[in-house]
Amino acid sequence: SKVRFLRYRACLQTIYSCGLRLQEGTNLKIQDIDSARNVIHIRHGKGGKDRYVPLPLSTLTILRQYWQSHHNTIWIFPASGRGGTHRDSSTRPMPYSNVQDAFRVALRESGIHKLATVRTLRHSFATHRLEAGINLRQIQEYLGHNSPKTTAIYTHLTEHAQQQAMNIINHL
Repeated sequence: SKVRFLRYRACLQTIYSCGLRLQEGTNLKIQDIDSARNVIHIRHGKGGKDRYVPLPLSTLTILRQYWQSHHNTIWIFPASGRGGTHRDSSTRPMPYSNVQDAFRVALRESGIHKLATVRTLRHSFATHRLEAGINLRQIQEYLGHNSPKTTAIYTHLTEHAQQQAMNIINHL
């Protein structure tokens, strides 16, 4: 991985693997993680809505590993003082601009020249889940979309979905 610091790697992995918006990822609190049920409680998402999203075991593992580095009792991704210190006592979350910067650096260092942002991870989450056969309505719920039309945009993004449609048409 080209993401140098564990704090950014853990945050970006969480954003991608759970389909979160950038601010939803940086604002996660300890109380939002339900490891017994393997879900994250997203509080006050877009439109002030709460939702639950699945928490993959690999993401839980990196979150636990990262938490060992700071032991903050409130924030999963606490803000740092100068030199990356005082995360254990921080009263605010990591600035989302730091995560954006880390993503840009990792993209550049990996030699990827496509235009991508942290939001691209959310789009990738939706596209990959759709390609894996997860129901569009379920993906809509995970993303916190009000309208199925918003989520349906991802059906246009998948070559797999296009190939499936062609296979069905050919069998008719």
